[in-house]
Amino acid sequence: MELQDYLNVIRKRWMIIAAVTLVTLGLSAAYTALSPRTYAATTQFFVSTSGDDTTSALAQGNTFTQARVKTYAQLLETPKVLDPVIKKVGLDSTSDVLAGQITSAIPLDTVLIDVTVTASSPGAAQAIANGIADVFPQTVAEIERKPGQDSPVKVTLTTPAQADLTPVSPKPTRNLALGLVMGLLLGFGLALLRDVLDKSVKSQRDLETVTDRTLLGAIAFDTDAPDHPLIVQVDPRSQRAEAFRSLRTNLQFIDVADPPKSIVVTSSLPGEGKSTTTANLALSLAETGMSVVVIEGDLRRPRLLDYLGFEGSVGLTDVLVGRVEVDDVLQPFGRTGLRLLGAGPIPPNPSELLGSANMERLVEDLCARFDYVLIDAPPLLPVTDAAVLSTIVDGAIVVVGAGVAQREHVRRALESLEAVNGSILGLILNRVRAKDGGAGYGTYAYDYRPESERQRAKDRGPRRFRRPVADPDDRHEVMPRGARPGEAPAHGEPAHGAHPHVPAPGAPPRAPHEPATDDAGERIFR
Repeated sequence: MELQDYLNVIRKRWMIIAAVTLVTLGLSAAYTALSPRTYAATTQFFVSTSGDDTTSALAQGNTFTQARVKTYAQLLETPKVLDPVIKKVGLDSTSDVLAGQITSAIPLDTVLIDVTVTASSPGAAQAIANGIADVFPQTVAEIERKPGQDSPVKVTLTTPAQADLTPVSPKPTRNLALGLVMGLLLGFGLALLRDVLDKSVKSQRDLETVTDRTLLGAIAFDTDAPDHPLIVQVDPRSQRAEAFRSLRTNLQFIDVADPPKSIVVTSSLPGEGKSTTTANLALSLAETGMSVVVIEGDLRRPRLLDYLGFEGSVGLTDVLVGRVEVDDVLQPFGRTGLRLLGAGPIPPNPSELLGSANMERLVEDLCARFDYVLIDAPPLLPVTDAAVLSTIVDGAIVVVGAGVAQREHVRRALESLEAVNGSILGLILNRVRAKDGGAGYGTYAYDYRPESERQRAKDRGPRRFRRPVADPDDRHEVMPRGARPGEAPAHGEPAHGAHPHVPAPGAPPRAPHEPATDDAGERIFR
């Protein structure tokens, strides 16, 4: 992994790192608060020898003392010294326990012995240290004494023990600093492990580890997409709408010499956004004046026409079995060059119908009449319908839902297309979150209104949320549910060619409760 990869892990998993760090800091604070306070008292001894005052005698005495002083430091922790100290101070302890409270140190190239005693209170530490100061010199003199002579070694107390009211343990600053460092390290390690074990596709880099197929575009994640799937029509200046226009441009330049006209749009699993992607791509192509037909090729769980607001009770299956002609069930989308062909009744044999000669002839016929033929197909892994369709069209586009599909899913989906020699035009990465690499470079907002209108809006004050009112002539020809071409509509249903939200010619004006419009022709929501 490169440095950028580690930075991406921190950016994506910062909540894990923060949570682990806070937990570790909390544990450090709890340990510091619950740990018993320990106090220390320090005393110091000087070790010397007595003998001749000649230079050689002094040198020999100094060498002897430096050799002996290490032994005396170890002698401090033996029962020879500690038992008298326990008796003198009146401790309810043993020499082994008391030895754990004593630490001795010898400064380099000196004959000094520093003794530190720890205890649960400053007074106890001072009393034990002073007891050692009384007992230790006598013990050394007793050990070094020769029969009939005084001891040549003398231990002198240089620093009496003083009570220090500041505890030496625990140390809050040190403990919290260590907790912070350990928390950051543990959090980053856990985030890195989570990122390594996460096999889902979230960014372009993840797709590059699976395949070298062309990435046609990346569509940003939008929580409002389920409620407003047609973002190209609802909010044409949004970032997602611009992403679909970029996708349209990339699609037009896949093969300039022989551009694909019939395209299957599919995915590896359900829920990756293939139907909404197909609808918005079709709308963006129709914006440029091209003639586009969208076929609802998912004969198992059709959803495309529901997103577009049309009925699909009569459609593709009726055409394939010869019940109706295709022109009778093609539904225009407003005044654009977009036409829709619904799924129709769900058949018991979808794969056989989609792979039939009638389907192949239908695609050829539509390709001769339209600039683009888009087929919304089922996912590749659950069923074989999309793989079958890929053999009769110019190519397939695979939609990959970020955070939905695993890398293995995408790999298997592409292999299923390659197994039938289907042409893969590229991939679309959908539902990309900004923290995973983003799907664009932000928005480039603009105001297309005339100067006079902008000035009137400024005079009116802050603008309320508005959206354009549907053009009365921009009506969707909707086939009533359950009806057949040429049949009269059922009672209470709109006639063929009418839109439920647009008044027919000669109809009475809107009821008072309907939304009003301002002088710019825009609907006002209060």
